[in-house]
Amino acid sequence: MRPWIVDTGASDHMTGDAAILQNYKPSNGHSSVHIADGSKSKIAGTGSIKLTKDLYLDSVLHVPNLDCNLLSISKLAHDLQCVTKFYPNLCVFQDLKSGKMIGSAELCSGLYLLSCGQFSNQVSQASCVQSQSMSESFNSVSNSKVNKDSEIIMLHYRLGHPSFVYLAKLFPRLFINKNPASYHCEICQFAKHTRTVYPQIPYKPSTVFSLVHSDVWGPSRIKNISGTRWFVTFVDDHTRVTWVFLMKEKSEVGHIFQTFNLMVQNQFNSKIQVLKSDNAKEYFTSSLSTYLQNHGIIHISSCVDTPQQNGVAERKNRHLLEVARCLMFSSNVPNYFWGEAILTATYLINRMPSRVLTFQSPRQLFLKQFPHTHAASSDLPLKVFGCTAFVHVYPQNRSKFAPRANKCIFLGYSPTQKGYKCYSPTNKRFYTTMDVSFFEHVFFYPKSHVQGESMNEHQVWESFLEGVPSFHSESPNPSQFAPTELSTPMPPSVQPAQHTNVPSPVTIQSPMPIQPIAPQLANENLQVYIRRRKRQELEHGSQSTCGQYIDSNSSLPEENIGEDRAGEVLIPSIDDSTLPIALRKGVRRCTDHPIGNYVTYEGLSPSYRAFATSLDDTQVPNTIQEALKISEWKKAVQDEIDALEKNGTWTITDLPVGKRPVGCKWIFTIKYKADGSVERFKARLVARGFTQSYGIDYQETFAPVAKLNTIRILLSLAVNQDWCLQQLDIKNAFLNGDLEEEVYMEIPPGFEESMAKNQVCKLQKSLYGLKQSPRAWFDRFTKAVLKLGYKQGQADHTLFVKKSHAGKLAILIVYVDDIILSGMIWGVTEFEEVFVRRV
Repeated sequence: MRPWIVDTGASDHMTGDAAILQNYKPSNGHSSVHIADGSKSKIAGTGSIKLTKDLYLDSVLHVPNLDCNLLSISKLAHDLQCVTKFYPNLCVFQDLKSGKMIGSAELCSGLYLLSCGQFSNQVSQASCVQSQSMSESFNSVSNSKVNKDSEIIMLHYRLGHPSFVYLAKLFPRLFINKNPASYHCEICQFAKHTRTVYPQIPYKPSTVFSLVHSDVWGPSRIKNISGTRWFVTFVDDHTRVTWVFLMKEKSEVGHIFQTFNLMVQNQFNSKIQVLKSDNAKEYFTSSLSTYLQNHGIIHISSCVDTPQQNGVAERKNRHLLEVARCLMFSSNVPNYFWGEAILTATYLINRMPSRVLTFQSPRQLFLKQFPHTHAASSDLPLKVFGCTAFVHVYPQNRSKFAPRANKCIFLGYSPTQKGYKCYSPTNKRFYTTMDVSFFEHVFFYPKSHVQGESMNEHQVWESFLEGVPSFHSESPNPSQFAPTELSTPMPPSVQPAQHTNVPSPVTIQSPMPIQPIAPQLANENLQVYIRRRKRQELEHGSQSTCGQYIDSNSSLPEENIGEDRAGEVLIPSIDDSTLPIALRKGVRRCTDHPIGNYVTYEGLSPSYRAFATSLDDTQVPNTIQEALKISEWKKAVQDEIDALEKNGTWTITDLPVGKRPVGCKWIFTIKYKADGSVERFKARLVARGFTQSYGIDYQETFAPVAKLNTIRILLSLAVNQDWCLQQLDIKNAFLNGDLEEEVYMEIPPGFEESMAKNQVCKLQKSLYGLKQSPRAWFDRFTKAVLKLGYKQGQADHTLFVKKSHAGKLAILIVYVDDIILSGMIWGVTEFEEVFVRRV
């Protein structure tokens, strides 16, 4: 049979061979068709033909003068409701409803040719499309080649869509002269599609500031001491020198970049050519976009959710955070110093060798390009971050007997001054100076306090009292009373001061020498005043000193020593405004009416007093070995085992291969009577449900409980209808549930010796401790109630209602193993009699 030529210009299917047509009907001979050469040919008749299993052509025109078979695309699409897809080497006919491929034609000599029966054995392959090189002529296409392609597709489906490369390894004979990469499967694309692998791009030296990487980190849940929550980094691609700027809002990125670009132009006589960032919206503000366009700076951004394209800045942020965490963890500084740790980490990383730069430091490589900046930069000896530092107090800012240094914490290096940056939690001031001494082996904050181990009030006041000096001088040292060892919360915004003068504290001289105070006399001869500065004092001015370090919006704590009106010695008042509230309150009584004045053993009745005093008379064993040594507990254990065996809770069997048994343990308790005497010793065997695995030895665990509104409605009906209301409690409810899963439990402790090795208990019914016990009990309960004629509610599955022919009503609500039963007497008594027997 001649192949069929796919023709998009033909209005009908046509053939010159009448022998291939079925249901042939001769025509009247008056109809004709126009051939491509312009001539007309008469239509001799019409018929139908089945090319493949799903490709059936109807109303095919018999044109005797036509020496080929034409397949009309328009006719095919209309009759079969299909779509034709043309590929470079073939075209495919696909059903619109099912998406199944119903046929295909191969490209041969510029024509798409369809041979009958070509796809009769592979119509189920709807989504796999093969792309292969065609022969130069249709006659060279052999049946063996078509069969091989069909077999490859079939094996691809049978084996679960493996890679065609693997198929070539398994069936090399099918891929002779075939490239596995030429086969494609749409199903595999939907099921296995992955992200593109981004190879690591090696470092390529360029020129300074030709490419700058940038990224924003934040927000931090804890504000920095300066009130910032974000930081933005700028990394030079050539030298990898990093600049970090702290920000209070992300919207500051545009302004910071403009300032950074001006610094590059002024200080280094260079221009930024390309800015590379992620896809964050702060880099696409109108002001920044306009600035970049006006200065000819190309902005390259990464694609959405593709941080790999901004890898240099992302990796730099990670490096900064790693170093900052190390600095903070080792020095135990509070989290509100994270910004200073980031800046210090930047300072250190710029001076550390880098593997990318062949173990040169970024700063070293940068100074080779700009040697004139070496004099302007500061290179100070490095110190341990967070260590204790003593900042010198200059003479003009102190009295003769005032401290000559302030105890501070070292927080890094100043970018604009040649000095160390220190902070005083007592004065809440930053100091930048070279006149500082370091105790690098002593951290300012103790480890236990930073880790959250709060000090109690006794320890706090004891630490304060130990600071009271033993001297007879008339000029005490107020700094000895400063609680520098405590973590003090910072105000919302503290502006660092860059001055070098320290105010001298005001002291009030005592008219008599101060004697050492013993701790045991602290409550008798010592009054501790803990005051807060009143707003009126700040408005009208106070006697606190004001130096160059004092900010107009803040005040220093009062530290005065003097004598009160009664002549009692006063120690300096401690500024408690920065202490935790629990420490500020101190030790005090909680109430003027202690509970011991009203609730005592004398107020109890004789029977309850006997019960309360006898609770500790009998000891409860902790292990089964201890219980078996006491006759009462041994009997309780045996009673529990007998009850479980009588209930058919388990059967003894060998543990199957591949199964893991659930453990169990004994729980012991004592039941008392009202007079305090022992009612009975109770032992309960519970399963270790936490060792169960979902999907193996348990499935569903949820058991519905009654809704509160349902209970309220039932109580309301019982009151209005004068119904009987009863509450029932099912004893050992969970032991009545039937297990659907296959659960194996270890032999109960204390009974292993009587069993053979590798024997376990195969549970038939639920046990306390199993995850599915509540569910199994509710299922058993529901089946029993439904057999009694009750109907389960749909809005609340714990509600069951039964109505008799006489109109009597019984309502039941279950909450785990507690049952509320109401209705007429018939419903209550019938339930109690029948249900108890069944459950």
